[in-house]
Amino acid sequence: MEDPVTGKKDSYRSYRIPFRPDIEGLRAVAVTFVVLYHAGLPFLPGGLIGVDIFFVVSGYLITSLLSREADISGGINLVRFYAGRAQRLLPAATVAIVVVCLTEAILASPLMQYRVLKDAAATMVYSAIFTLAT
Repeated sequence: MEDPVTGKKDSYRSYRIPFRPDIEGLRAVAVTFVVLYHAGLPFLPGGLIGVDIFFVVSGYLITSLLSREADISGGINLVRFYAGRAQRLLPAATVAIVVVCLTEAILASPLMQYRVLKDAAATMVYSAIFTLAT
């Protein structure tokens, strides 16, 4: 992979963390808690435990990744870090957003479609929290 800053070839793959099934299992537990909360199950009134688990796992993985890069290269390249996150997350996020928009186009009223499209556009540029706050 070419470094976006220097233009030199770099072995970015050496910074990656090997697949961890235990971490993947914790992510599944977190998602399950969030889904159960949104399903309205009475025995899970808080729902935030799933979000908390996900944040802890994500923090651990990000810290591990940055620590590994610092150990291997002697520093942290934030442009490469964010480029890697975008490369990993944007394709799946784009598919999810397009599916939601198409579903809304079929099922929802025009007024709701406008709101969903506005939220989808904000989500694509990572500013949905500001749109949802207004």
